[in-house]
Amino acid sequence: MKLRFWCFIFLIVLWQSVNAQVTGKVNPPKHKRSPPAPVKFIDPANMDTSVKAGDDFFEYANGAWIKNNPIPAKENRWGSFAIVRQENAKKLIELLKEVSRQSVTAPKGSLIQRVGDLYASSMDTVTIEKLGYSPIKPDLERIDKVDNLDDLINELAFERVNGIFAQLFGLEVNQDDKNASKYIVRLGQGGTALPDRDYYLKNDQRSKDVRDALKTLAITVFTLSGCDAGEAVKNATIVYNLETALAKAQLSRVAMRDPHVIYNKFLVADFNKVTPHLNWTKLLPMLKASGQDSILVGQPTFFKVADSLLAAVPVENWKVFFKWNILKGASLSLSSPFVRAYFAYNSALTGEKRHVPRNEQSSHTVDGALGELLGQLYVEKYFSPAARQYMLELVNNMKMALSDRIKRLDWMSTETKEHALKKLNAFTVKIGYPDKWETYAGVIINRNDYLGNMRSIYKWRYNFMVGHLGKPVDKARWGLTPSAVNAYYTETNNEIVFPAGILQFPFFDLNADDAINYGGIGALIGHEMTHGFDDKGRQYDADGNLRDWWTKSDADKFKVRANQLVMQYNNLTVLDSLHINGKLTLGENIADLGGLSIAYEAFLKTKQGQSGNTIDGFTPNQRFFLSWAQIWRSSQRPEAAAQRILTDPHSPDPHRANATLTNISAWYKAFNVKPGNKMYKKPADRTEIW
Repeated sequence: MKLRFWCFIFLIVLWQSVNAQVTGKVNPPKHKRSPPAPVKFIDPANMDTSVKAGDDFFEYANGAWIKNNPIPAKENRWGSFAIVRQENAKKLIELLKEVSRQSVTAPKGSLIQRVGDLYASSMDTVTIEKLGYSPIKPDLERIDKVDNLDDLINELAFERVNGIFAQLFGLEVNQDDKNASKYIVRLGQGGTALPDRDYYLKNDQRSKDVRDALKTLAITVFTLSGCDAGEAVKNATIVYNLETALAKAQLSRVAMRDPHVIYNKFLVADFNKVTPHLNWTKLLPMLKASGQDSILVGQPTFFKVADSLLAAVPVENWKVFFKWNILKGASLSLSSPFVRAYFAYNSALTGEKRHVPRNEQSSHTVDGALGELLGQLYVEKYFSPAARQYMLELVNNMKMALSDRIKRLDWMSTETKEHALKKLNAFTVKIGYPDKWETYAGVIINRNDYLGNMRSIYKWRYNFMVGHLGKPVDKARWGLTPSAVNAYYTETNNEIVFPAGILQFPFFDLNADDAINYGGIGALIGHEMTHGFDDKGRQYDADGNLRDWWTKSDADKFKVRANQLVMQYNNLTVLDSLHINGKLTLGENIADLGGLSIAYEAFLKTKQGQSGNTIDGFTPNQRFFLSWAQIWRSSQRPEAAAQRILTDPHSPDPHRANATLTNISAWYKAFNVKPGNKMYKKPADRTEIW
């Protein structure tokens, strides 16, 4: 499922809903608010009022908090989202401790037994230490028996279908972008361990340091698995050279933002000609994807290069590469020397100073592995049916606000507006948790076999995925777990999805005034809605098909406005000489601008939005924009910032707060921002899209 994973766009709303169809009026509340809690939802103690609001609004709103809240050693950044995730981790740990006690006597295969025993196996460090790397010895010994290229390809297929760590290329079963009612096999580039191909290609010091950390990891894990020092160094060199060759063949993240660039449909027989050593007519059935006459290939050139490398590079070198992927993939499930080695590598990438506590890491593991089992326990305790209903009402109100804005656009023709409104009205909205829970039928969990449990889950997940071939598209599936502090928009399903993972301030609070909730959760809901109309989402129609529904004139006008954001963000410096990549982040920047604009328009229809009453010295509009700024409250380590510039389609949080506001005229009025202020942009230079 193609997701908008690091959008951080969220949920749960139980406040007075807006009637966006009746100007100046709001619906009467359908529930009774609790008495106001003694909380300052905009706390001046968190602000740095020595900074002018018009010079750096992020610092003005959050400066004192950031100064007084250093990044914890186990984190690479710290702020609003991280804190809510931390709170949710505590909730999951509490649940898992109890379930792991109950699972000892629970029926085999039950929810309690599998969730509890998976957590217990992850926490059983005595057994894990005793086993060392013995759980993967059979894999290493099996690879030793590979004798030729055919054996190598057989090993690749075996690993893929058995939940092991095959990494040469990506394979998924997903919807056909141009026929979203059908599933198809999709192939994508792979084979590299570092987060982005540019780490292999750039020669700046940061990239060199990260490459050195990767080599050190490879040397260490080969040594831990029995290689002598010389052999370990030799193996690490083989791995690095192969990964570099594969990286050179990969497309950039910016290029892959264009869905037409990565939509390449081949008849299986024709793709065999591109990759003569990877015979897909034989390989697909080995991968349990029989009966396919065509496939989608994201990066055909990559597969051509990978295929040539398979033939040109000695089989012995490929055996080293396959062993590396086993070792790297299993490291966090093995004994502490492997875990420490991986942490040292990850620290070079992110700057983290200390391991995440074992119980917290284990809670993440269970949530990621059996999320719809654990999610049932989470929802029962922390998410009410009423919250789900009120969230649906709020999303509908936001949809009406966006509909009004589309109708008023002065740059779009009536013809294109009709298609845009059709798409908006066709949105599927998922709130909280799935209507039908996944059972993970066939997944066997043993209390004393952590790696075996993970393999069982990975194998199930692969079989579950390929099992969709030939079946109707299951639009009820979710791509996030209920406790996730995240949300997403999916183009091929034309859906917006909000898990139950965020019920906390600063995104939402039942007792907060509307300015806080609209500037927080409202803007985030609007963000996800706008993804349906960003530079990528706009290319899909109401049915989820990659199809051009724009007039050429309107498309050209959109591109002019979008390019204004590209140039604006390209000029923003993050770290030393590193700048935001305006093309990579364009979709998220469009969504931030659209989300805040939609939320503000909806807020103006509330009673508070139409009043001038101050709270704690701030007007309603000021509180709305301060709420927006404080949801992005965060700081991050330099290493993490450098990595995210290459890999993250989101702009850094301070720029998400500030750069968006420079295009919102109401913000200028709310804080009396004038020419001469550092954030000031002339009205004619402000970008408005949706």
